[in-house]
Amino acid sequence: MKGFIQTLKNIWSLQELRDKIIVTLSLILVYRFASYISLPAINMAEVGDLLDHFQKQGGGKAAAGLLGLLSSFTGGAFSHASIMALGIMPYISASIIVQLMGLAIPYLQKLQKDGESGRKTINQITRWLTIVVCLVQAPFYLGTITQAFLPYEQFRTAYYIDPQSVAFYVPSVVILVAGSIFAMWLGEKITDKGIGNGISILIMVGILSRLPSSFIQEYTTQTGNGGLGSIMILIEVLFWLVVILLAIVISVAVRKIPIQYVSRAHATGGLNRNLLQGARQWIPLKVNASGVMPLIFAQALMFVPGLLTKFDETNTFIAGFKNPFSWQYNVLLVLLIIIFSYFYTAITIPVNQMADDLKRNGGLIPKVRPGQDTANYLDDILSKITLPGAIFLSIFAILPALVHGTFVQTEGFSHFFGGTSLLIMVGVILDTVQQINTYLLNHHYDGLMQSKLSRTSNL
Repeated sequence: MKGFIQTLKNIWSLQELRDKIIVTLSLILVYRFASYISLPAINMAEVGDLLDHFQKQGGGKAAAGLLGLLSSFTGGAFSHASIMALGIMPYISASIIVQLMGLAIPYLQKLQKDGESGRKTINQITRWLTIVVCLVQAPFYLGTITQAFLPYEQFRTAYYIDPQSVAFYVPSVVILVAGSIFAMWLGEKITDKGIGNGISILIMVGILSRLPSSFIQEYTTQTGNGGLGSIMILIEVLFWLVVILLAIVISVAVRKIPIQYVSRAHATGGLNRNLLQGARQWIPLKVNASGVMPLIFAQALMFVPGLLTKFDETNTFIAGFKNPFSWQYNVLLVLLIIIFSYFYTAITIPVNQMADDLKRNGGLIPKVRPGQDTANYLDDILSKITLPGAIFLSIFAILPALVHGTFVQTEGFSHFFGGTSLLIMVGVILDTVQQINTYLLNHHYDGLMQSKLSRTSNL
């Protein structure tokens, strides 16, 4: 504990790092304030209990669960009809689209190889595409709020203007687009002027903002009439810490492929040659190389089966796809995660380019021929380690459904036991710690976390 306090003092003593942390916290505060500003045409007093109102309607629990899942990424702004309701997710969607388009469009492939200038052009394309995504998502969001979750016929007092009118839709769409662009700007400023990873930090803040209220609700439920008492809260917290530890392990786990630089070994002799040949050099292939992207892809597609209920509302099997806690939803989610894990790993890990770079630099994998054989070897290793990574990712994805109703009583708190929320929090916190470690080590201080996990995350 004494060493940790000294580390905090070291962080505060570095003016550059201190200024970056202050800028980051200030921009986060602006983002959180903006998420509580409601759309001008909607009465916030009525929208505040949106989920409670909808759950009291017939069959509302499943759809409310989907809304809560979406709302978790915006810190409640989605369900509160805020000007920041779309949050940073349109920018994430645009980034994914640009990345996928880079596989088929030669112009984007050329930009990816042009270094800093190409990166700036790709960022500009992503910004413009973000506006397009917002223009598509904003009307759908307004339609969801005004027709499904806050119907005008039942909640007339929640609107200052008829939600079916042009005077409601046009200004609301413009405000939602502006709010999303503002969130994107805040994220980029945190990356440039703050401690980095601005977009990811905003998503993490939105998720963490719901943790205190979710925990209080769970505590109230467990200690109230019909609950299992404070001992169950302790068991839940301990189990949650174990889940976080496992999430950290899967986030930083790597398979190390040993490499040897033949040209360097032949260029030296005597003791130096022996030292070079005996040095530990490797290619770190992450077990979960795709991160949370398969989960995000899968959950995005899971809204499609839920739409089938509009064609047959009496079919209980199809209706299960609208409920994130049903077995139908989770079985399909696991299949999609495994498929997308292989797909995303294949498009993001360029094994052919890695093999060419090794050959060009005089490197080789022991007992494997340079060139195509090396690419095939790396591809085979990736295929083998992707399966356990995808399985672990699937387990984390369905864990909220497994714990809900067994010993976790509330839906809100169960979401923190796995899924995208937990993995994003763990990944962003590890990256942020690594950023702070870099500043401290550059100034000859001990790092914030001097552990094997912390050092491994830098590979």
